[in-house]
Amino acid sequence: MPEAGRLLAALLALTTLLFPVIVYFGLERLSPRVLGLILVAAFLARLVFLLKGKALQAGRSLGIGAALAGIGLAGGAWVCEQADLFLFYPVLVNGMLLLMFAASLVKPPSVIERLARLREPDLPEAAVAYTRGVTKLWCGFFMINGGIALATAIKADMEIWTLYNGLISYVLMGALFGAEFLVRRKAQRRAAA
Repeated sequence: MPEAGRLLAALLALTTLLFPVIVYFGLERLSPRVLGLILVAAFLARLVFLLKGKALQAGRSLGIGAALAGIGLAGGAWVCEQADLFLFYPVLVNGMLLLMFAASLVKPPSVIERLARLREPDLPEAAVAYTRGVTKLWCGFFMINGGIALATAIKADMEIWTLYNGLISYVLMGALFGAEFLVRRKAQRRAAA
């Protein structure tokens, strides 16, 4: 992919991450119909890049699902001129993540095991059990995070919705990732000793 194509793909992926902030500032300046049309175009472009790309299958499937959810909600906001529809995007993304992680527990290997095997193909049985536990932990996170996202979409004002879904949820996700990384390193040192 040429450099300009990679840059555009990165910008479109960033649109997904910054969705709450884009909606917040977009609705201050644009009608739901205009913002919906812009976001439908952005999500359609992202979908095209994902369908043509060669990303990891799980990440690609999630990206395609998120793009389709974005198209559906932004399209609904565009057609019905209902800004509230935008607010359910983080709920759908958390739901998709929860389903993806939970499905991998039912039909192994788990998502975390697949990621671990990219780095260490011959995982010991103890590590496989650990990755299943971490996958369950992430399932719990996505369930709680999605519930809070739903509550902010239904009951909160735009500032609280944007703050939680555009910042706090990412900080919590990073904190969980960081804490798990530290626990994993400690367990690896203990197993090596």
